[in-house]
Amino acid sequence: MSAITKIHAREVLDSRGNPTVQVIVETELGGYGSAMVPSGASTGSREALELRDKGSKYESNWFGGKGVMLAVDHVNNDIAPELLGMEVTEQRAIDYKMIELDGTETKSNFGANAILGVSLAVARAAADELDLPLYKYLGGFNAHQLPLPMLNVINGGEHASNTLDFQEFMIMPVGAKSFREALQMANMVFHNLAKLLKKAGHGIQVGDEGGFAPNFRSHEEALDFLVEAIKAAGYVPARSGEKAVAIAMDAACSELYENNIYTFKKLKAAIEEKRVGFENLGNVKLSYTSDEMIQYLGSLVDKYPIISIEDGFAESDWEGFKKFTAQYGDRVQVVGDDLTVTNVKILERAIKEKSMNSILIKLNQIGTVSETFEAIQMAQKANMTAVVSHRSGETEDSTIADVAVAMNTGQIKTGSLSRTDRIAKYNRLLAIEEELGSVSKFLGSETFYNLKK
Repeated sequence: MSAITKIHAREVLDSRGNPTVQVIVETELGGYGSAMVPSGASTGSREALELRDKGSKYESNWFGGKGVMLAVDHVNNDIAPELLGMEVTEQRAIDYKMIELDGTETKSNFGANAILGVSLAVARAAADELDLPLYKYLGGFNAHQLPLPMLNVINGGEHASNTLDFQEFMIMPVGAKSFREALQMANMVFHNLAKLLKKAGHGIQVGDEGGFAPNFRSHEEALDFLVEAIKAAGYVPARSGEKAVAIAMDAACSELYENNIYTFKKLKAAIEEKRVGFENLGNVKLSYTSDEMIQYLGSLVDKYPIISIEDGFAESDWEGFKKFTAQYGDRVQVVGDDLTVTNVKILERAIKEKSMNSILIKLNQIGTVSETFEAIQMAQKANMTAVVSHRSGETEDSTIADVAVAMNTGQIKTGSLSRTDRIAKYNRLLAIEEELGSVSKFLGSETFYNLKK
């Protein structure tokens, strides 16, 4: 193996036009790796810190404080000199060296966006030097399971300027026999959904993650449209079975929680402002206690073919998570995102308290490849599923596709079937499936091994 000879960071733009970090790593034997770091809009309070330029010397004249030149400086001036000469394949040693150099629990000194950029680029450079695809370098020769995609076809919450408070309404082609077939099924549902929305007089503008963002009058209306789109595409709205397409949601309830009450703030504003179509909704329930939210989400599970609910409760509402998992965890995937933020210390508590049965994995929540893999392994050992996820602010970087296959997680959440920053991940997975050939594995509804059939 060979040593790292170059580490260089620069500022580039993400899918929202905001700055993010790109890092390039080179080795003495010609290995080359490049990585770009994503950014979230709906973030957990315990996530590793994304360093921006607000309050720094760069704020006044550079992207209004949203720049990442501080993080870039840390890579080029603080991290690079310490890592040059290290063996590029020593991923864990490199990651923990950066953690040690940063010296904080949340990577707030250098910024998780600086550290993750280096961590990802190192992995890519090592794979390139060994002439291996990234998934095979990271996961070895057992890396062969293609993930079942969660496609966010209706956007709400922090991801869209509409009236939906829940953030993501997704489809999962659980009846597919291959990843390629899953994408084909999703494509048909997506385009039929567009036709149905237009026919009903809704616009088909899209949100941050490429899904449609209409002004629905309830979450149920969004779910009804999904069911009809699935049927119109010639498939069956169901949690399992031939031609089945299930529904998943990210409620992102931390954004709705204040003083121990969940409030549908966007819908409330539309009603109070008496917007067109919202004038006669004065009796609609807009606020929920934790127990009432359990009942509300449960009623949706009973009525619709929902197989996964992410962040159905706020990151501080551990009791809500526990109660809902106890009541519905054998029927639906209960995913912790803001609750656990890809952090093994918090995940340990969630496992002990049985607060969820699945973890969302976001590399920039924790900030290194090594820590991400530790979280996935801990979850899998506890019989939890793991969903590798993008962020709402993405780039053309497709690393998460390789990570999902490397760790055989079986699920990936990376947006809708529009916007190149989302499509790049799907195209990468198509290439991986073709490369693996007969060795590739796709489980469909069997991905949910910890649910009752």
